[in-house]
Amino acid sequence: MLVQEFTSIRPIVTAAPTITAPGAAGPARAGGAGAAPGRKPCPGRPPTATVCRVAQFRLQGSKVLAVDLAGDAVKAKNGAMVAYDGQMTFKKMTGGGEGLRGMVTRRLTGEQMTVMEVKGQGTCYFADRASEINLVRLQGEKLFVEASNLLCTEAALHTGTTFTGLRGASQGNGLFTTTVEGHGQAALTSDGPAVVLRVTKQYPLQVDPGAYIAHTGRLKQHFQSGVNFRTLIGEGSGEAFQIRFEGEGLVYVQPSERNTLGGEV
Repeated sequence: MLVQEFTSIRPIVTAAPTITAPGAAGPARAGGAGAAPGRKPCPGRPPTATVCRVAQFRLQGSKVLAVDLAGDAVKAKNGAMVAYDGQMTFKKMTGGGEGLRGMVTRRLTGEQMTVMEVKGQGTCYFADRASEINLVRLQGEKLFVEASNLLCTEAALHTGTTFTGLRGASQGNGLFTTTVEGHGQAALTSDGPAVVLRVTKQYPLQVDPGAYIAHTGRLKQHFQSGVNFRTLIGEGSGEAFQIRFEGEGLVYVQPSERNTLGGEV
């Protein structure tokens, strides 16, 4: 994971094959604390995990995700499979993989996500309209991500929805967003190579709603409006709305902006 320094001394993590969320400990080592004698701990799993049969995520270039399966399963965006070898089964899941309750919740909130379960032996390849793919490893914390940017997760990760308020409305994505939590890896898509910006108590961050992808950590969000008289007469900067993040965590940003409420003011 590469780290650079801006003149503002804000650390920026460039797009990398795997990014560990803040506050998460690294994978347990064989023979370390909590490891059972003679058993190698599972990467990204609690030290007490007794079965180490997890999907292996790796990038083929920057726009294709390869997932090696050994009888286990992953959840992926419906229709994202581009190729596979070995024996695979594909099953559409209800409510974004959250069952009947999830289906009802997502219909009520408008945060739609169509997911399929992929299970088998071999390698399955995923892509989404030639978007860049970014891997995130979660170790017990929660990731907040736009449903349209979530490509694939390990089956052990739990997905849900949460209220975002005006931040979601400003993005044109509704008032709710998707959450992913647990132990395992998730693959996110971005329009162009994403950057990961670290937020600290000393250095809060303002983000254009259309460039936001996801965030994790202990962050508070505030919706800021830059609309004034100059904006209304067409002399504004074009950046009418921003999301301000405060606290400790990481924010994923893409180098492209969606059409948002702020862009139409």
